[in-house]
Amino acid sequence: MATKTELHPRNQHKAGYDFPRLVADLPELDAFTTRNPVGQTTIDFQDPLAVRMLNRALLKTYYNVDFWDIPANYLCPPIPGRADYIHYLADLLASNNVQDIPRGRSIKALDIGTGASLVYPLIGQSEYGWHFTGVDVDPAAIKSAQQICKFNSLKISLRRQNNAENTFKGVIDSRDFFHVTLCNPPFHASIEQANKGTTRKWVNLGKGPSTNLNFGGQNAELWCPGGEIKFIAGMVEQSIEFAEQCLWFTSLVSKKDNLRPLSKILGKAGVTEFKVVEMAQGQKTSRFIAWTYVKENRRSLFLNGAHTGR
Repeated sequence: MATKTELHPRNQHKAGYDFPRLVADLPELDAFTTRNPVGQTTIDFQDPLAVRMLNRALLKTYYNVDFWDIPANYLCPPIPGRADYIHYLADLLASNNVQDIPRGRSIKALDIGTGASLVYPLIGQSEYGWHFTGVDVDPAAIKSAQQICKFNSLKISLRRQNNAENTFKGVIDSRDFFHVTLCNPPFHASIEQANKGTTRKWVNLGKGPSTNLNFGGQNAELWCPGGEIKFIAGMVEQSIEFAEQCLWFTSLVSKKDNLRPLSKILGKAGVTEFKVVEMAQGQKTSRFIAWTYVKENRRSLFLNGAHTGR
């Protein structure tokens, strides 16, 4: 795969942060702005409050979200990278629709681990009009997501996953059909590993050792036993049961080295096709995997309502 260095062409943040516009739309952000050594307006990305205020402004300015907030210490996701995932999912669906991006509420997306921020449904609904169902194991995250929906009059379905061992089981019923699923899985295998990763990030940024999480995150958002591979492997295993109820299953993969074992897992699951889609956010490269059990000659039919058979 060629290494990408820029955000998706349709990403509204590809030119950077337009602070004058953001402050005009959300004056509260002005108190958190500062100047970098070359005189550009920015914020202190080490300050969780500044990061949260920036997200609030971005969601208001670009995605018509008038109210947005999350409980203290919950994951406050970087908006540009999250938007990239949505845009590449749109391209994935377009590949089965003569390169025409399917839009509107007839397109159903399932967000596994939607979180307190509800960020993927907010972006995806605004950009493409898709109908989202958000799932989470954390009742406080679901409550926060419900408040965001209520205050913005958004029609996003929310479901509680009662069993932390499950991803699709318990939240997809026999009447459901989804065109795409998405997930940002916990990628560390332990809290110790998560802390080491955070410390390494700050050292790489030249800030010195620290375990402070400027983007926040509860334990379930950051780590799980077995880490990313085990979590995604569980998704793949459970996806078999719902092979005829979803066109594309997808998940972010934070570590490139995990692609090889995951491809073997997908091969054993008998998927019809498996893709790796590379993305970028500045100097950081990210990716997601996508798999389907639907034969290529039937995928356009699935997009247009024919949900039976492979």
